[in-house]
Formats: sequence, structure tokens, C-alpha cells
Amino acid sequence: MTETIPLAIVGCGGMGHRHMYGLAELTRAGLSPFALVGACDPDEGNANSLADQAAELLGTRPAVAGNLEALAAATDVAAIDLTTTPRYHHTVAVEAFERGWHVMSEKPLGLTARACQLMVQAAARHDRVLSTAENYRRDPINRLGKALLDSGVIGDPRLMLHHTMGGGDGMLISVWRHQKDASGVLLDVGVHFADILEYYLGPASTIYAQTRLHEKTRKNPVAGKGVTKGGGVYERWQTDMPAKFEATADDAGYSTMLFESGAVVSYIEDHASRGEGMWKRAIFGSRGSMDLPGDRSGRRLTLHLPGQDAESGAALLDLVPEFRLDAATAALFGGDRLFEYSFEFVETDRKLIAVEYADFGLAIQGQSGHPEVSGAQGQRSVAIAYAWMESQVAGRSVTVDEVLNDELNAYQADINDSLGI
Repeated sequence: MTETIPLAIVGCGGMGHRHMYGLAELTRAGLSPFALVGACDPDEGNANSLADQAAELLGTRPAVAGNLEALAAATDVAAIDLTTTPRYHHTVAVEAFERGWHVMSEKPLGLTARACQLMVQAAARHDRVLSTAENYRRDPINRLGKALLDSGVIGDPRLMLHHTMGGGDGMLISVWRHQKDASGVLLDVGVHFADILEYYLGPASTIYAQTRLHEKTRKNPVAGKGVTKGGGVYERWQTDMPAKFEATADDAGYSTMLFESGAVVSYIEDHASRGEGMWKRAIFGSRGSMDLPGDRSGRRLTLHLPGQDAESGAALLDLVPEFRLDAATAALFGGDRLFEYSFEFVETDRKLIAVEYADFGLAIQGQSGHPEVSGAQGQRSVAIAYAWMESQVAGRSVTVDEVLNDELNAYQADINDSLGI
């Protein structure tokens, strides 16, 4: 019998609570290799909140600690789930590796390309698993889309569109997501989309982009209000955030990307647009095209082939007879061959986090070789997200490798300075 892996969640704010709900989901399904033994956060209230809820959902209360040293003294740990704000990812991860612990880190993997390098190098030096907690690609509908693409149904991919617009001057979840030295939305959200693009098309090579900071003042609509029933996992923190604040990170990017396969991507990510919102993700190939729905929506994708009616139903599965979801995803979503699903968002969210945990556990146990979204892949997503900003600063197209290898870092320079790296 495989031994249980003692796990601590490090960072017990909104994301840490979300991850604990995902772990509880995996545990209820009888698939968790982990025992939650620690809740670590310098904010004692956050750590105790997570520990109290874990006691209710998991049956035992994890030890509470304010830092990794106290955590190690309080309980035996073999792995941590790193859900702090991105600014602390590299320092916490490196210390964890030095203690011999495995790490699953929320995205973005690190705050800069250089910070990611430190994490990846430390994992290799100590021969520990570094997994990036990336959930979008794990959506069953993206799994089906990838299977259809790989089967050649739409031929060789030529063009992919990823266009998302909306947001106006509203706060996206938290203040720090609008601060350049803490993350910024083009990094925080952009790494999701960078990963999806490479999931479908393989390695990106060259990027030309224009980026902007359109909304220099952001507004928090729930500031000073009471927490509402069903208001969401972040609301208890959002009510204490300021009603208005200065944004310092670019909030819109418009780019053309070239991939090693020869495919081209038209990419727009605008978190400041007003008027009609937009979501469009589609792949155009040499034989047809495929429209992909929003991640975590459960909606159907649509296949368009010349001379045929658009197809979005069960017949899609006939085109990929070998398609099967992995065991954890199939158990959590109710089947191994899905073309749609219907859950409330919060349930979908915790199911996908549960899949992240399952993958992390298999990697630690040596059953899968390495996590699907490794530290190296998470590092690539950060490099791609910064390549949009670095292209703007440089005034030219840039290669992903330039940013990945920390050869081009003008936009990131002051962030690195502030981190002392």
C-alpha cells in the first residue's frame, strides 16, 4: 500500500481555502494520497480559519504555523501546496526544497522569469517535485478539444484566436492583482492562457505585442460592506480592501504570436475594456475549425467542417474513439468520455483543483514520472506572459527564449530589484 503523503498548505487566504476545498473533494472521492497536516500563514487568523474548515471537511485539524520553521517543528511534512501571493513563491519554494519537501505552486509560478529560474533550479538540485497548479487545461472540455486536434479532425492548425475583453475599471479579485510588483493581471491571468495556447499548439517561439495600462484607478465595489451569504471565497478579504486604489501593472495586451509548428495566434487580453464584452477561442486548421468555450464552464465545443452541419454533441466522441479522461477526472466529473458537464462554478473549481492534487501525488509517488504541468512548463507560461510586456518596452518582436533565459528583462528589472534577486 502506498504511504500517505503529509501535506501542508502554505498561504491560507482565499486561494489557500480554495485549494483546501479541492483537497476535500479529492478525499470525498476516495482518491487523495495526502493527509493535510499543516496550515501555514503569518496571518494567524487566516491559518486558523483554514484549519477550522479543514477539521470540518477532512475530519482532522492541521497544525497551525506562521512560517516554515515553525511548521517543521510542529509536524512531519513531505510536501507543501504553495498558495501565497506570487511575490513569495520563490523564497518559500526554495526553503521548502532545502528541507526536502516537494512543492505544488499556484500560478504564476514565480513573480518574474528570474524568480522561476531559482525555483526550477532548486527543485533539480534537491531532486524534488515542482508542480505548477494550472487548472484550465485539465477542464474535460479542453481535454476533448486537444484530443480532437491531435486526431487531425481539423487538419494542421494554422491560426488560433484567443480574445477576451471586459472588466472596465473594476477590481479583479484583489488589489495585488493590479500591482506590478505583486503580479498584475496580464501575468496573473495571462499565465493561464499562455499554458492553454502551448497545450494546444506546442511551444511558442516569437511574440510581438502592444500592452497598455488603461485604467490607472481601480474600484472595489464591496469595500466596507458586510459579507453576504454565498458571496464567494474572497469576499471576506475584499470588504477590507480600499474602495479605490492606484493600479501600476499593465491591464491590456494585444499581440501576434508565432509557434514552432508554424501556427499563428492572434491574442487579445484586455481587462479594461468597456461596452460589449468578448470571449473567443477558436482554432482554424487545414480541414476545418473548432470553437472552444470558456474554461470551467462545462459548455460544449463546436466543430465546423466544410459541407457539414456544425457539431457539438455526442457525435464528437465518435471522432476520437480512444479519448479517455484520466482516472481522477473521470471519477470527479462522472465519466471518462465527456462532451459537456453541468456543475455550479464553485464545484467545478474544486474538482479541477482536486485533479491538480491527484497529479501532484502521482508524481511524488513516482507513478507518473513528473507532474503534467511541471515547474519548467510553469516557467514557460511566466516567460510568455512577460514577453508581451517586454515586447512593448523593446518596441520589437521578442523570442520566448530571450525572456525565459532572463536575457530580456527590462520590464521586470524593477520587480527583480525589489525582490533582491
